[in-house]
Amino acid sequence: MKDQVTGAAALFENPVAFDNLIFDTDSYKLSHFSQYPEGTEYVSSYVEPRRAWGEIDQVLFFGLQIELAKLAGQAVTQAMLDEAVPFLKAHGFDLFIEGWQYIIDRYDGRLPVLIEALPEGTLAPVSVPQLRIENTDPNCYWLVSYLETRLLRAIWYGATVASMSHYVVGRIRERLILTDGTDAGAEFKLHDFGARGASSNDTAGIGGAAHLINSMGTDTIAGLVYARNFYGADMAGFSIPASEHSTMTAAGEAGELNQMRRFLAANPAGIIACVSDSYDLMRAVKDYWGDALRDDVLARDGVLVVRPDSGDPIEIVPDVIEALMAKFGYHTTDQGFRLLNDKVRVIQGDGVDKDSIVAIMDAMMARGQAIGNIAFGMGGGLLQKVNRDCFGYAMKASAIFYDGAWRDVFKDPKTAGGAKTSKKGKQGAMRTDSGGFVARPAANIPLGADALQPVFRDGVVLKPQRFAEIRARAWPDAPGFGA
Repeated sequence: MKDQVTGAAALFENPVAFDNLIFDTDSYKLSHFSQYPEGTEYVSSYVEPRRAWGEIDQVLFFGLQIELAKLAGQAVTQAMLDEAVPFLKAHGFDLFIEGWQYIIDRYDGRLPVLIEALPEGTLAPVSVPQLRIENTDPNCYWLVSYLETRLLRAIWYGATVASMSHYVVGRIRERLILTDGTDAGAEFKLHDFGARGASSNDTAGIGGAAHLINSMGTDTIAGLVYARNFYGADMAGFSIPASEHSTMTAAGEAGELNQMRRFLAANPAGIIACVSDSYDLMRAVKDYWGDALRDDVLARDGVLVVRPDSGDPIEIVPDVIEALMAKFGYHTTDQGFRLLNDKVRVIQGDGVDKDSIVAIMDAMMARGQAIGNIAFGMGGGLLQKVNRDCFGYAMKASAIFYDGAWRDVFKDPKTAGGAKTSKKGKQGAMRTDSGGFVARPAANIPLGADALQPVFRDGVVLKPQRFAEIRARAWPDAPGFGA
């Protein structure tokens, strides 16, 4: 049997399906259907990032629509239920067969829930709810919490990558304006190198698409696929020909110069990037690029991007830029910073994360170098070195309807000192007069002003959002970037 999601064939007899929705929850939730107060009919829960991640206290909402697409239509089948019962019995649980059978018989396997959420691309402070979910059928009150595992996973990861990428690109834009007088081209200053370091192709797809809200530079093809398939982007990002150590060392150390020469000859036009520290970085910069190949570099109809790949980037990057300036020249911007000859630039991809990028740029500025000289390639630091605790993401039940009335639900553990106190009652979010977002109980929000808008009901995605809209929402002051 070949799995529908992974495409992999099971290696042993009697396999179970990876894409069975009934399996996609935490085991202990299998017992929760009987734990709610007798007579419970509805449950309302919300998702929020509870705390700032260092300096990042604004969270960019992204990724829910990917999950909604997976939940749309017939999410549960009779075959799934029949498969799940004995499998989970062996695991130690009696599945709530009646509940799932009701969904299959009454709704043809569609999920009777209403999901309301912020528009994707919205930047809002931490502690503002991003999603609210309720069951639409009183017989399915247990389903809301059952879906927590996959909903929370879908939201925290996409939003965390998007928020961190937005923060870094924002810091690059700020410094470009300070040193170059414009942030033009900032959308190509942070390149996604993270595909090989991601835990799965699905991770790379979601995280890669999340980064592309803020940037047009990527080598993560999965992100392009997800941006097209789930958000309608024709082509969300771009890349360039680039070398790696295997190609630059293929002819040995004595052949490195000739490999560089061949790389230039094979790419007479356009932007190209070449790793230059396979043996001796400064020899490559000064003797190869700056001397033996200098005329070839200057004659090209394009830009050579030199890539250091080892050492302390806070020292190496400014040193490489200085060495290139000595060989290729520079001009001084109106802001008083030096900018390399237009034929040459630098990209740093080793040792790069949200903090080191800022430190590298500040070191460059301290030496009078414009930020226009540099681009960054971010790998594991972009797509993999994140977790749910970065922003303290949580999904919490906040209201339950039984005995004819809605009742507040919350937790407030004394041992947490208020750090884990959850919100009471149905939750919402609204935009203030100043344009920002604040959390509010839904009952206290004027009619039509709740920022959490219906996006999914009973198996139907209600408001599919396009990638260009999301970009424009995330970057309202970068005209044309959302196109």
